[in-house]
Amino acid sequence: MKARLVPLYFEAERTERFSTQLAHLKRLLGDEAEFLPETALGKTIPECEAVVFPEILGQAYRSVEAIQGINVPILIITSEFATVSMWDWEISNFLKGKGVSTIAPYSLEESLTVCRVLGTKRKMAASKFLIFQDNPGEGFQPEIFKSFYWWEKESDDTIKDKFGTTIERRSLKALGEKATRFSDADAEALWKSWDYPLSEGFEKIRGLNAAKFYMAVKEELDSDDIIGVGSNCLNESHYCNTTPCLTWDRLLEEKGLIWACEGDTQSLTSKYMLYNSIGAPLFMTNIYPFMMGMAALKHEKIPSFPEIVDDPENHILLGHCGYFGLLPRKFSTDFTVVPKQLAIVDENSHMFNARMKTGDVTVTKMNMAMDKIMSIKGNLRGYVQYDESSDVRNGGILRVPDGRRFMENVYSHHVLVMEGDHTNTLNLIGRIMDLEVEKL
Repeated sequence: MKARLVPLYFEAERTERFSTQLAHLKRLLGDEAEFLPETALGKTIPECEAVVFPEILGQAYRSVEAIQGINVPILIITSEFATVSMWDWEISNFLKGKGVSTIAPYSLEESLTVCRVLGTKRKMAASKFLIFQDNPGEGFQPEIFKSFYWWEKESDDTIKDKFGTTIERRSLKALGEKATRFSDADAEALWKSWDYPLSEGFEKIRGLNAAKFYMAVKEELDSDDIIGVGSNCLNESHYCNTTPCLTWDRLLEEKGLIWACEGDTQSLTSKYMLYNSIGAPLFMTNIYPFMMGMAALKHEKIPSFPEIVDDPENHILLGHCGYFGLLPRKFSTDFTVVPKQLAIVDENSHMFNARMKTGDVTVTKMNMAMDKIMSIKGNLRGYVQYDESSDVRNGGILRVPDGRRFMENVYSHHVLVMEGDHTNTLNLIGRIMDLEVEKL
């Protein structure tokens, strides 16, 4: 969904350059933005995601009240290269002193990113997330799952109030029953068509169960306004004879549909916003800071953290559902479908043993109130393996700038990891989405 931009002009000083520059913007930004009819400053602005000044003149100094009355983001994109012109910094700074925040991109890519963020904001306001669950917290490990905020009505209401996105919940039990009604023949044909790399000895029944679950979920995607999906796949795993991992991977590849592990709508909302705004590989995983010692080690059934000689207190083990996390095939450097590792899921379930490129990553996620987003530039240093008795057969080793500050300020045991350094883009997203960026 494209961002709707209203080009603004100064009625008393509209020039030929305005029309010329607007033509440049339509050519350079047209893939990401829809340009509505030009409107004079001070007139009624139609419904849109932002206004844009293709030309901003000295009259701006005498039009502060009218500019202050604009209640959507204000873009200043005044060069033929779809950036701000250098001599317009004075006006932007003047308006800032009057309490008016403007966005003045300094590169074509930043202008395109702004449009993508605005388009994502528009899409979220008209869409919903679909979550399969029945009685969250009443299944396996209730002492853990009953503490999660994303099951609360307040969490759903906060997401709706902030972004306009509705959370729709349907029965996981009914979904699991539906999956069993598909024939083995249909499931086998589908499974073979996927052609995933499998671990040695991967049993056929695991693939058939995964294919049937996928077919059941596809039938539930009955409207175009569903932009994300998830299920209470661990806590209520007794309702299904498989895990949803392959289904989420297929839906991302086929429909661009974003997924949530464990029905975590907080992570799902963050993930949808970031992936559609930035487009970088990302996934959700659990964090096990070295500083937590046995509180982390016992839960994952591992004897010790990997030995790190330099500043171990600034390191975190990343792992989820027995491996690095539900990293999709399209984001992976190495990828294999493997049997399940966790004891609480069905014996015929599956998971991914996947790796992403090492190097710079951005650790991020919105907070529970959906008014802040954390931004941490980290480094994925490599991977560590444990034996089959562990719940981290292959985990990631993450280094952060300040492990102690991370411990004091992190929002959740679930975080999103994005390939690359996106700290500057997060600042931009924060301004458009009205989120305070916390650099931990």
